[in-house]
Amino acid sequence: MDMEMVETLHRRARLLPQEPGVYIMKDGKGKIIYIGKAKILKNRVSSYFRSVEKHQAKVYRMVENVRDFDYIVTDSEFEALVLEASLIKLHTPKYNILLKDAKGYFYVGISPGPYGRITFEMQKTDKTLTYIGPYTSSLVVKQTVDEANKAFLLPTCTRRFPEDCKKGRPCLNYHIKQCMGVCTGKVTPEQYAEAFEEALAFVKGGGTQTVEQLTQRMNDAAEALDFERAARYRDRIRAVEKLSQQQKVMAYNHKSLDVVAAVQGADTVYLSVLVFREGRLRDKRDFTFDCFGSIEDVEEEFLLSYYTGRPDGPSELFLDRPLPDQELLAQLLTEDRGRKLTITVPARGQPLRLIEMAQNNAAQALATRTRRTGREMTAVGELGVLLGLPAPPAYIEAYDISNFGGQTIVGGMVVFENGRPLRKNYKRFTIRDQAQPDDYAAMDQMLSRRVARYLEHRDRPGEGKPDGFERLPDLWLIDGGATHVAVAEEVLRRHGLAIPVFGMVKDSRHRTRAITSQDQEIVISANRGVFAFVTGIQDEVHRYSIEFSRKSHQKSAVSTRLLEVEGIGEGRATALYKHFKTWKAIAQASPQELAAVKGMTAPAAQRLYDALHEGEGESGTAENGE
Repeated sequence: MDMEMVETLHRRARLLPQEPGVYIMKDGKGKIIYIGKAKILKNRVSSYFRSVEKHQAKVYRMVENVRDFDYIVTDSEFEALVLEASLIKLHTPKYNILLKDAKGYFYVGISPGPYGRITFEMQKTDKTLTYIGPYTSSLVVKQTVDEANKAFLLPTCTRRFPEDCKKGRPCLNYHIKQCMGVCTGKVTPEQYAEAFEEALAFVKGGGTQTVEQLTQRMNDAAEALDFERAARYRDRIRAVEKLSQQQKVMAYNHKSLDVVAAVQGADTVYLSVLVFREGRLRDKRDFTFDCFGSIEDVEEEFLLSYYTGRPDGPSELFLDRPLPDQELLAQLLTEDRGRKLTITVPARGQPLRLIEMAQNNAAQALATRTRRTGREMTAVGELGVLLGLPAPPAYIEAYDISNFGGQTIVGGMVVFENGRPLRKNYKRFTIRDQAQPDDYAAMDQMLSRRVARYLEHRDRPGEGKPDGFERLPDLWLIDGGATHVAVAEEVLRRHGLAIPVFGMVKDSRHRTRAITSQDQEIVISANRGVFAFVTGIQDEVHRYSIEFSRKSHQKSAVSTRLLEVEGIGEGRATALYKHFKTWKAIAQASPQELAAVKGMTAPAAQRLYDALHEGEGESGTAENGE
């Protein structure tokens, strides 16, 4: 990057007015590469050319290509929002969100004739069909066609009617009551046409509207004493209601609603839009964008690009997070389409479950790329949002201190990458030169040693093998409270490093209760995904450090007993324990087996054997003598 150019642009940016407006970034050929809005032009534009090494990858690449910028002052933030949307559509800059047509569309096909069919179609190639659509989700179209045919007992076989009536036995669908059995010849063209029209109404209007119409017809038939016809309506109502109970997508009764949610990867945002009409999921669209700024910025720019100029858009939007200019955005989209658009961030109940559904769809795309489950990626993303991090913490280190009876003091470090344990990078620390337990001093020593190893790799790149210490994590989680967090932040301050640090606080029953910084506690129990994720990390680091503590204590006790034997020093004691693993194995070894250990001699092995078996015979075995 040309730092001299960056500094020149920074000086120019500091002269900009402290007013709202739109800024326009240009490359060396004068081509517009990015357009953005700002509440305060001076502050926003200056931020691009300050501390550029800390920018996200895509922001860094954009700044690297900027050779000039222009700006337009507006009277209000709302005018800036309107102007930004207009200029982006006009110039389609490289680094802005540019929506492209989907790779494929899908349709519901309606065949003509007295025995029409409802089918799933991928292309509009059959001129004899009437098409409903297009839709971008094949899953939604297939599901709609399947439900319509099942609810109204329409045939899906390859027989042609009325030519094939009474030719052969009815198929299995007739016997399991998923087809009315046109092939039997007992269904009149009038009866079929009625069922067919009701199925079309179901496809176009959804279950709620269809049930209302069928209920009215059933009541009319009953009043006319046409009980056979009323029974047919009753059966169709039950079929539609059964489908609504089975399908989650029909659970929210709203005439015109879009649900928008996004999850963030390391440098990419995955966004999903669920389209509900008449309480029914009508379509799903998935988008992937390079991350430019915060996830809120990406989502806001997407909404501007996607919904402006769309008169057929929804009357309400559910979003997964509040946006900085949410009210202005709702005002702009309302004026753009000429009718009110409400933007809501659900906090509970069925609306929140729809948001979770959209988040899961977006997370699945991220999961496919990272080979993780959607639940794991959603939890990592939500944790980042909850803690106010600029991006999801893809690489997390967690720490805990453990001491056994105040004698053996150790520390454990576990690593989670993209929501899963990375066990090959787990580390154990034996706390040195500490006679009495002091969790804070032990934590300081452990973190200082970890940071020192990172600095060794940084200052001597290419030297030594990768050992997990060569990179800094996106987040430190400490098993402890605000004081533990203060210790960790002091370690980072001493070494001139910056890592987000939070403590994991337990309740009186040793269950994870909250995440804490030095200043405040963040309750996580209300977010099930984050709660389960952080609890899993805390349990894992506690298990790992306790296990090491117990092993270290056992090893220390064995070494003490070995050192009491003449000719056994610390080196030989360590070699014996490393070779035999347990005290019981050492006690059961023969003199020859003891002598075979590296560093041992035959005389020393015999003296050790005699000491371990002293008193055997009349007193019993060595184990009984203990």
